[in-house]
Amino acid sequence: MASESDRIARAGNYVFGLMDDRERARAERDLQIDPAFRDAVLRLAERMRAFDPAATSSGKSDNRWNLVAQRLAELPQMRLAGLDDGKAAPVMTRGLRRKPYGVGVHSLGGRLGLVIAIALLAAFALGYLVGTL
Repeated sequence: MASESDRIARAGNYVFGLMDDRERARAERDLQIDPAFRDAVLRLAERMRAFDPAATSSGKSDNRWNLVAQRLAELPQMRLAGLDDGKAAPVMTRGLRRKPYGVGVHSLGGRLGLVIAIALLAAFALGYLVGTL
């Protein structure tokens, strides 16, 4: 799994066109399957659009941005996100719709976490007492 800085660097290489054909094909495939990479490309492309000096003098850069937004909107998963109506705003996740589950830092919250913590303390205390006798 790539770190955030690696993802941003790779997105930058994709946006600036610094990839060879093989890397570009892999990045385009990752645009379809990796939402974090897709969001990084969208954010970076939007930021770079503001720095394009040709945007003020001609409409060519706006046309290029529309092509990028259209290509991303054609992806099947983006139809559900609402990018296919011409708007180029990425969909951000603001919160979780359900409680986290599985293994991880947030998986044992609430009463179950308290019960497990008390059980561990009791086990350590019993082990200490048995060890000192």
